[in-house]
Order: sequence, then C-alpha cells, then structure tokens
Amino acid sequence: MTTFGASIRKASLVLVLAASAGAVSGCMSDGGSDVDVLALAAQTEPPEVLYNQGLANLEGGRLSEASAKFEAIDRQHPYSEWARKALVMRAFTSYRSGAYEEAINSSKRYLSLYPGTDEAPYAQYIIGLSYWRQIPDITRDQANAGRTAQAMRAVIEQYPDSQYVPDAKIKLRIARDQLAGKELQVGRYYQERNEYAAAINRFKNVVDVYPETRQVEEALARLTETYLAMGLVREAQASASVLGQNYPDSQWYQDSYALLQGRS
Repeated sequence: MTTFGASIRKASLVLVLAASAGAVSGCMSDGGSDVDVLALAAQTEPPEVLYNQGLANLEGGRLSEASAKFEAIDRQHPYSEWARKALVMRAFTSYRSGAYEEAINSSKRYLSLYPGTDEAPYAQYIIGLSYWRQIPDITRDQANAGRTAQAMRAVIEQYPDSQYVPDAKIKLRIARDQLAGKELQVGRYYQERNEYAAAINRFKNVVDVYPETRQVEEALARLTETYLAMGLVREAQASASVLGQNYPDSQWYQDSYALLQGRS
C-alpha cells in the first residue's frame, strides 16, 4: 500500500472513531441534520484501487464506468499523483467514447496543472485528435480544422521528441488541406458570380498560406482564369508561369496554357 493510501485509511478510521464517540446514529449539526459518517468513509476508496478498476473497465470496453472511476480519484484524492494520472486517462476515455469536448477540457486542465510531465505530450495530442475527429466536409465551416492544425502544431513544436509527432504531422497536413480546400471553394463561389476581386483574394490565400497543399494547382489555374476575365493578361501569364514551373505535367497547367494561347 502506498503512503498516501495508508494516510487515507488512517484518516477514515479517525472519522469513524470520532463519530462513535459522539453518537452511534451520526453527528447532529446545529441545523438538526444527520451526517452518516460511516457511509461517508465507505465512499472513499484508495486511489490505486480506483485507478486499477478504471483500467479494467477501459480494457473491457466499459467506458462510462472507467470514466466514473477516474473522476472519483480526482474528486476523492485531488492533486495527488493518482489524480494526475487519472486525469489524462479520463481525457483518453472521453476521446474513446466520442465525448470530444470533455476530452479537450480534461486535456487542457491536465496541461494547465502538469505542463512538464511525461504525459503532457499525450494530453496535447488528445486535444488535436478530438478536434480532428470533428472536422466536417469541405462545404461546412472549417473552424475545427483550424483548431486541429493549431493543436497538432503544438505537439510538433513543443514536444519534438515525442512518439506522437509523426501522426501529428499527418493530421496537420490533412487539416491544412481542408482549410485550403475551403478557401478554394469560396473562391470558386465568387468567381462564378463574377466577383473577381474577392475570388482572387481567396485563390491567393491558397497559394500564399497553404503552398504545400494539393489545392495549389487549381488555385493557380483559377487565378489565371480570373485575371484574364478582368483583362489583366500579364498577371494571368505570371500565374500560369508559376503553375507550369511547379506542375509541368498538370492538367490544370495544360488548360491554363490553352486559355492563354486562345487569348494571344
């Protein structure tokens, strides 16, 4: 038994003895209400017992029971070493059960209380995973893609030696691809409505902010089209030139080249 667990049991014994000395039925407060000290003491279990029960429930797929055990440690033994371990396990259990906001909140709380511990990279990684699981299709708001990118970048930059960095890089790339795709979609929307200045701003964002994404080819081609529609031939040629230099075999480049040839 740990020293902490022994202290808990000793404290429980003192409570029971004090209750017995006052009255067998419990202690009376000034307001006349009964406090069942025996029941209160029985509710407090050693933290290592609760933790192992939580792990067993987690392995058995009983996620709600596991979460309840980890939460009980935090409630009954706050700021103990077991509470620290239970907090990150509760974050993981919440993530596994699809309770992503709870997983994020537990992970953020862990990082605020224990930023320098070995589990801190994992807590940050859980935040990123929880946002990543909530990224919608490209037609909807991409706020969670932005949050995913921010969280996964924190894993990479703050914990460069952690085992979660390789997957964080993959998730970061996917999130940025989504953000670039959304910019491209909005740009096409403006282009179709002949709102060329607004379309150009969106296409340029793809090229300037997300240069490593797969949407850059189309963005450069769309810039070529939009500049030509505005009569800005030199700018259109510049966009097509960048497209040809970086993606010479791209169909987008072939189409842009043919468009420019048709205007010459």
